Amino acid sequence: MTEETLSNLSHEERRFEPPAELAASANLTAEAYERAAADPEAFWAEQAERLDWHQKWDRVLDWDDPPFAKWFVGGKLNAAYNCVDRHVEAGRGDKVAIHWVGEPEDDTRSLTYADLQQEVNKAANALTELGVRAGDRVAIYLPMIPEAIVTMLACARLGAPHTVVFGGFSSDALASRLADCQAKVVVTADGGYRRGSASALKPAVDEARVKAADNGHRVEKVLVVRRTGQELAEGSWEDGVDVWWHDAVDGASAEHECEFFDSEHPLYVMYTSGTTGKPKGILHTTGGYLTGCAYTHWAVFDLKPETDVYWCTADIGWVTGHSYIVYGPLANGATQVLYEGTPDSPERGRWWKIIEQYGVTIFYTAPTAIRSFMKQGREIPDRHDMSSLRILGSVGEPINPEAYVWYREVIGGNRTPVVDTWWQTETGAIMISPLPGVTAGKPGSAMTAIPGVAAEVVNDEGHPVPDGSGGYLVLSKPWPSMLRTIWGDDQRFKDTYWSRFPATAERGAYYFAGDGAKKDEDGDIWVLGRVDDVMNVSGHRLSTTEIESALVSHPKVAEAAVVGAKDEDTGQAVCAFVILRDEAGDGGDDIVAELRGHVRKEIGPIATPRQIMVVPELPKTRSGKIMRRLLRDVAENREVGDVTTLADSTVMDLISGRLTSGRSDEA
Repeated sequence: MTEETLSNLSHEERRFEPPAELAASANLTAEAYERAAADPEAFWAEQAERLDWHQKWDRVLDWDDPPFAKWFVGGKLNAAYNCVDRHVEAGRGDKVAIHWVGEPEDDTRSLTYADLQQEVNKAANALTELGVRAGDRVAIYLPMIPEAIVTMLACARLGAPHTVVFGGFSSDALASRLADCQAKVVVTADGGYRRGSASALKPAVDEARVKAADNGHRVEKVLVVRRTGQELAEGSWEDGVDVWWHDAVDGASAEHECEFFDSEHPLYVMYTSGTTGKPKGILHTTGGYLTGCAYTHWAVFDLKPETDVYWCTADIGWVTGHSYIVYGPLANGATQVLYEGTPDSPERGRWWKIIEQYGVTIFYTAPTAIRSFMKQGREIPDRHDMSSLRILGSVGEPINPEAYVWYREVIGGNRTPVVDTWWQTETGAIMISPLPGVTAGKPGSAMTAIPGVAAEVVNDEGHPVPDGSGGYLVLSKPWPSMLRTIWGDDQRFKDTYWSRFPATAERGAYYFAGDGAKKDEDGDIWVLGRVDDVMNVSGHRLSTTEIESALVSHPKVAEAAVVGAKDEDTGQAVCAFVILRDEAGDGGDDIVAELRGHVRKEIGPIATPRQIMVVPELPKTRSGKIMRRLLRDVAENREVGDVTTLADSTVMDLISGRLTSGRSDEA
């Protein structure tokens, strides 16, 4: 192994200064970094004042028993009250909270904060009627419709932790989550719309209930929203268990007195994939999480709630939807867009049409979506007036520099800052990001930890690496929105996140994120993806992310995925899978040599791919993450593993077909 923990390959010279007008009125300025570093607890107490507390806390942070943190100890509040009621009580009930856009084009609704309050109260009363009490768990398996947000807030109002399961997950995935958190009630729909057709949801819930029962857990009630009106299968409705939303909720009282809960009362459990196969139930509690969401949404997006129209394209089945559709924006009294469907239905420019129609000013999406638009070219977005946009955000994985620049230029009209955010389900809120009114944007870099957060890049021994070197990304101080444990498994929590760098008297406990990172010559952080995706080529530890970025910087390439495959000579060799832009056609016979030469020039000989394969699609999960494990199977000529978590399981057949038809290209 080389002296470097992770080789530092690529360099980026481009810089984008904050627009003068934005910098002049920015919510957070450069002084916040020093203020937060000088007294972190005082800084976080200041951020907690954004919320309405029924009872003030006695102590900001209890870190007496790491890694188990308690924030705002002794404080009491209600998350739903903070997201809805207090805005109505302040006279802002007529303000639009949600512009909902269904996938069918004529299907829209706008809900004011007063409307939302009524709906949440009715849903809370209906759930109470179904037997839900504080502490009971409620599972939510819904499409992107307002009822999903209403249900989450109704659960928060009752103190009943919710677990939202993405509506594309299988009945097996749903069943394992129902059983693990012992969900009392499931809220679902007959179906949802996806790419122009109605897809059923209720059958998966029926199957999951049976499977959960086989594992010793019985779901008591299923509350069903009628979304598509599709026929339910014969025998799928069980009287005494299944209840229609319109029967239970629509007729319920719109009055509900909310209860206030301890700051550390569980708010939700969100399941994330575990390396052992059993999903991890990440527990977030109320006060610290809500503080983190409200603060970061206000600071990172420079939110002006009076004038901004905000849109995050995530699904509420992911943590991004929790933090930056539900809890952050609504706690801040924002007006936002909620869209049910896919970016290309019924037309490729659907997203840009919505931005134009609603005057969206802040737009937050994933690099995988941005690269898919790059593949299509700029002609489609250029048809739409998106001059309302003032800030763009990126979330979910590191954004490669060329996608960043394309996003800024084509979608942002070459005038908008791009906030490239790094955070996780476990962190609850954004940890590392530029501040749009302070930071000169550097394509591909998440820059530095936001005020109040302490991040570091360390070597194998846990010592900070010098600028220009790579290593492991850690968080070195507790933060309010941090996960509290893994549901029902404190030991797994300690082993997974806190054991890689055991606490010492000198530095305390380090949270290890599982990601590799580098610090460039300026000390700015570049997240390089999961350490599982690091390749060891001739003794050099190389990041897949940097080689993918080099490939995407070629004008013919829209997207790339890189894996390390076993190699007798070098230990591992670089294998690349690329999707070409539409205008590049099939790339021609010389494309592989051209791309290999391009990587060699951009990074160096050590990173030159042994093999490049032109493919029509890449295997991605439903959250847009590339499943490199499956690509390693292909690169090493193994039988392809489990594809059930893919958004489209047929993609691997297409890739394997290319391989056997001779379209795979060796060096």
